[in-house]
Amino acid sequence: MGKPSINPDAEAGHSLWSDAWTRLRRNRAAMCGLAFLGFIILLCFIVPFFPALPDPAAQSLPNKNSGPSLSHWMGTDHLGRDLFSRILHGGRISILVGLITTTVSLTIGVAVGAMAGYLGGKVDAFLMRTVDVLYSLPFLIIVILFSALAKGYTNDFTDWLVDLTGLNRDAIAPFTSLIPLFVAIGALSWLNISRIVRASVQDLAGREFVEAAKSLGLSQQRILLRHIIPNAIGPIVVYATLTIPSVMLFEATLSFLGMGVQPPYSSWGILIKDGADRMLSNPLLLIFPSIFFILTLLSLNFLGDGLRDALDPKSAKD
Repeated sequence: MGKPSINPDAEAGHSLWSDAWTRLRRNRAAMCGLAFLGFIILLCFIVPFFPALPDPAAQSLPNKNSGPSLSHWMGTDHLGRDLFSRILHGGRISILVGLITTTVSLTIGVAVGAMAGYLGGKVDAFLMRTVDVLYSLPFLIIVILFSALAKGYTNDFTDWLVDLTGLNRDAIAPFTSLIPLFVAIGALSWLNISRIVRASVQDLAGREFVEAAKSLGLSQQRILLRHIIPNAIGPIVVYATLTIPSVMLFEATLSFLGMGVQPPYSSWGILIKDGADRMLSNPLLLIFPSIFFILTLLSLNFLGDGLRDALDPKSAKD
């Protein structure tokens, strides 16, 4: 028998993610947001290692509050420190705080919400009552107490990491000192997303494709991970894009209270707060960090809207 003929006009199969990427590329606002976020990440995580960039902690009182120049592209602050260098170094901390804590929050919230929505019954009642109890706790106070209690362990971990890697303590201390902040915010900010995921999973659990998966004998874990959660990814992505900026602002509040970023290190929230305090004497201290912060938030929102449309199976009409 001869080999079966292959129709050259037949279309190859497409996965959910390849179709989503195709739809995302058609969204100009989302692609612009993605490009700007990539640019900001490269700027904050690579440029600060260039030797030509001034030390963000180096003070020069004779040059305080100077305007933009060739040596200081965005001028200097009230202590003569280079503002552009401080913005880039502060951006690393702000971006890491937003990404890591949001990842922790989404991991816990999606797991709890998906189990509650799909299993239902006593499991749903127990998990949702736990969420209600956690809602009643003073979030800010718990984060402050946890950060204060873990501070000693953080110093020991920093010393151990320095001995293990041989890196300069000043290079890693700004990040290791924020580990309690990452854990505390991420472990307590998953309550909203758990309710969002629960509602989406409950709606999807009764759909025909889930019933078909059950009839094929697939396990509950496989149905949940491979069929239900991917179809609920739209609300999760939108919530993530809203969580990152809110976490950045919360980190600025904690830093103002002395529980977040410690001097001489900075973040965008700290720079904006310092700029607001000295707005009349040097408005550039507020303008430049605010521009970076606002454009980053807008890019996250544009990208989130684009991802929501791209990952929503209902939007696939091709």
